Amino acid sequence: MRESKAKKVDRAKAIFESLLEEYPDAKCSLHYSTAHELLVATILSAQCTDHRVNQVTPALFDKYKSPEEFAYCDVMALAKDVHSCGYHNQKAKSIQGASLKIVEEHGGEVPDTLEELVKLPGVGRKTANCVLGEIYNVPSMVIDTHMVRIMNLLKFTKTKDAKKIEFELMALFENKNWVKLTHLIIDHGRAVCIARRPQCGACVIQDLCPSALI
Repeated sequence: MRESKAKKVDRAKAIFESLLEEYPDAKCSLHYSTAHELLVATILSAQCTDHRVNQVTPALFDKYKSPEEFAYCDVMALAKDVHSCGYHNQKAKSIQGASLKIVEEHGGEVPDTLEELVKLPGVGRKTANCVLGEIYNVPSMVIDTHMVRIMNLLKFTKTKDAKKIEFELMALFENKNWVKLTHLIIDHGRAVCIARRPQCGACVIQDLCPSALI
């Protein structure tokens, strides 16, 4: 039977509240102290674990202390510095290119709109939304692999297209909860709804999940 929009909204609210109770401390797992550091860390996190990024960034941010230092650095040296995050040459180019644009076109400040952020080299909607939500408190939703997988399991979407999922979920969840939702889903995906071995018996939202293996 097809679930109505109103029923989906009610289920979404119940899921959010249950996960919030289960993971009250859910937050961005990347370590940063400035908007630019978060931007760099998020670029590095593509196809790489946050844990690995957090191992690399302390020395990185100690060596390059400002957007200017990233903008005018030796890109080959930067690639070596981020080597263990994978795709190091491309990521180094993106970080330098984004930093250069921030310095030369934005006065050294990371932009605070989606339109300007996605114009930066290496910055897509996912990275832009992360910065907007974490730094500028703009209601935004980061669609990562956990969000794609779990929102499909919850039957809130039937696509793997991150942009489509983003807009579908925006219609179901209250905008004040968008930023927190991603962190809750990531924590739940790591702890319980694990890709290859979901622990449905230990899941606090199993009664709200059409895919639960009970």
